[in-house]
Amino acid sequence: MFDALARLADGNARRIGLIAIAFFLLAGAIGGGVASRLDPYGADDPATETVKAKERLQDAGLRVPAVIAVVENAPVGQPATRARVEALENEVRERSDVAAVTGYYDTHSPAFVSEDGDATYFAVSLKTTGDKELQDSGADIAEQLSADPDLVVGGFAVAQEQVNKQVEEDLKKAEMIAFPLLFLLSLLFFRSLVASVLPLMIGGLAIVGTFLILRVASEFGSISIFALNLTTALGLGLAIDYSLFIVSRYREEIAKQGPGLAAMRRVLATAGRTVFFSALTVAAALASLLVFPQRFLYSMGLGGALVALFAALISLTVLPAVLTLLGSRVNAGAPKFLQRRAEADARPAQDGFWYRLSRFVMRRPIPVATLSALLLIVMGLPFLGIKFNTVDPTVLPESASARQAYDTVSERFPPYHETPIWIEVEGGGPKASAQVAASVRGVEGVAEVARPQPLSDGVTAIQVISANPFADEASQDTVDAIRNLPTPAGTTVLVGGASADFVDFQSSLASHLPIALAIVIVATLVILFLMTGSVILPIKSLIMNFLNLSAVFGLLVLIFQDGRLEGFLDYSSPGAIEQTMPILLFAVAFGLSTDYAVFLLSRIKEARDAGASDSECVAIGLERTGRIVTAAALLFAVAMGAFATSQIIFIKENGVGTALAVLIDASIIRALLVPSLMELLGKWNWWAPAPLRRLHERFGINEGERPPVAPVSQEAGA
Repeated sequence: MFDALARLADGNARRIGLIAIAFFLLAGAIGGGVASRLDPYGADDPATETVKAKERLQDAGLRVPAVIAVVENAPVGQPATRARVEALENEVRERSDVAAVTGYYDTHSPAFVSEDGDATYFAVSLKTTGDKELQDSGADIAEQLSADPDLVVGGFAVAQEQVNKQVEEDLKKAEMIAFPLLFLLSLLFFRSLVASVLPLMIGGLAIVGTFLILRVASEFGSISIFALNLTTALGLGLAIDYSLFIVSRYREEIAKQGPGLAAMRRVLATAGRTVFFSALTVAAALASLLVFPQRFLYSMGLGGALVALFAALISLTVLPAVLTLLGSRVNAGAPKFLQRRAEADARPAQDGFWYRLSRFVMRRPIPVATLSALLLIVMGLPFLGIKFNTVDPTVLPESASARQAYDTVSERFPPYHETPIWIEVEGGGPKASAQVAASVRGVEGVAEVARPQPLSDGVTAIQVISANPFADEASQDTVDAIRNLPTPAGTTVLVGGASADFVDFQSSLASHLPIALAIVIVATLVILFLMTGSVILPIKSLIMNFLNLSAVFGLLVLIFQDGRLEGFLDYSSPGAIEQTMPILLFAVAFGLSTDYAVFLLSRIKEARDAGASDSECVAIGLERTGRIVTAAALLFAVAMGAFATSQIIFIKENGVGTALAVLIDASIIRALLVPSLMELLGKWNWWAPAPLRRLHERFGINEGERPPVAPVSQEAGA
């Protein structure tokens, strides 16, 4: 396959280049407006009790408030205030998409009056239940009421629409920050202007390809808007990484034998093969998210897996064609001092920095391995105290009206009415509903139970107000207690609402997590076994990946949960981590860590297959990949870390977490743990049972041509 790709690039370089340009224009035209086609966060699992309760209540006619309008400078006892508020309510009530408008003057509920008596709000229920329609209606109502300076419009329909806009703005901002930095770093690492442009060119192609992939995927199912940030950064980062490895190897080969088909065949047989299996590793890790029914997670899994494969596709087709057209001109546009450095990089010696570092480490394997592992374990200890929260309007910046309305209602009005528990009672008639309401009033943590509200088809809704914040453990206990109450004969009782949704979300994540873990672990073991023929190296990589992840999770808790670096990163700590973040980071970081492991192990194996000793092959492999892997990690960290500028906190968490994962992996793990552990294990690194050895000989990955390796003395391998 890789030989065919080399011949394709050699014989059709111009044609491939023209196709790539046409694809770029077409993908940009079709996928450019993808954000408007994507749906909100998406935390529902259709199998959970919460979702079943919500759907049955909606089918029976219940419409919970989707928009709230907070009116300031409005003492409710004054006639002028009443006239003003009722005029606003009537203006909204006349809309064809509005089901109901409720406020203080029609309910006389104290929940609609601020504790200082100087503000009130009214709630708007919409007829539609679709995400797109809710967002559109919420945005229209907010625009309609925007002329009043003392009125702030929020609610989940408005919040969803504002989140979509914020995601688009954050994406543009991140790209504006990332591309100049990536160019400067690429120039530093590639040593020439022409070579440094290539990763950004492939990265740009990956971004528009990502837009097209998500645009097509949105036609077949619901895709979360938050997939846009991750997949764009992932596509950019992977395309740059893969370009870095292929271009670096190409420069090595043309330094040895000049440009041409032979050089490209060697490049794709080595670096190209590694890119292919690295992409499979990342795609498999992200595909593990497909087992989760939540739209947010499976969107990340679907988009991320497809983008990883797409980044490899363009790196193995478009990039070789461009390199074929450039030939030796790939080194053009460099100052003389960078040219000299580039020539040295293209002929990796056995006396470079990374070679010397690996030798230093392998002379002290036990203390280096022990101290490195201890450092990662200590960094991970804060993870033991992790707390979880979920997505609500507080993910928006304080300038957003939905955030302002949410904060005002939460802080100044009778608490927790904006996040009620909803009970669906079916069958048994009014008597059964009254009995359920009476039982719920006696549950610890219940502050208020509204009168049962009859709906259609024999369904009754009961609204319950918790005495605690909806995500608090006390509210979760309240939900469990309500669910454990005996139900009247002949009735079905389902409990939903904010607290129940939080409980069911965590339960759903926990139940699907083992399958996702199994997919990632099995895929990693199989791919690394095919790469190395060893059962020890894949297991060792798994252990190091878990150490890396624990350190990243611990740092996230320190930074975001404990509120460190609030000023530097421009955020206010919510005191918890968004509950899907560990799962998402697990898939992304695990895939990327294995990705870098594949690149390093492939060069170590290449040197070993060429006759280097067990110790020398590690030093040679690290020397030939150390600078490149470090450069790849820095470039990827910039691509992902740019999302630390996001105004949405859990996107910020994702950007910082992924950047930390690749930097820790490229430094502590690849530079210290890998060589020290490989030195300790020696020839056992490559051990496999006889049946698996035969399997690898038949199906495994072996390099064709063996590059020459300088003779090594026994002392050098010691």
